[in-house]
Amino acid sequence: MSLCDTCENYVYDEEYEYYVCEVNLDEDEMQKFLSGSLDSCPYYRPDDEYRIVRHQM
Repeated sequence: MSLCDTCENYVYDEEYEYYVCEVNLDEDEMQKFLSGSLDSCPYYRPDDEYRIVRHQM
């Protein structure tokens, strides 16, 4: 499993039927993303559905 699989910016596009990164990457970042060599993404945000609920408790 890659880091992208747990990122809230990595969403399923029903029109194209595959996952896409919603962040506007520059040319170098996109090349790294497509080749799978993007080790530490500066735009990574954990996909934590319950973050708000824990905050309210």
